[in-house]
Amino acid sequence: MSTPTKKLRLGPLPSSSSVKLTFTCPASLKDELDRYAQLHAQTYGESVDAATLIPHMLEAFMAGDRGFRKIRK
Repeated sequence: MSTPTKKLRLGPLPSSSSVKLTFTCPASLKDELDRYAQLHAQTYGESVDAATLIPHMLEAFMAGDRGFRKIRK
């Protein structure tokens, strides 16, 4: 697989403190998360697993949700 030339919506991951959260998802979603993690690693040259990406994906999703932003203000 060749290295993508475009950046992913989820950029390089910042370091941060964390709290453990467990959730259940369909196997098909886990497969997609694993594929995204592989693409992220190829794009940014740093190995990362799906569990590490999920909080950043959720944060990006919530930041882009206009309805949620209105309520927070």
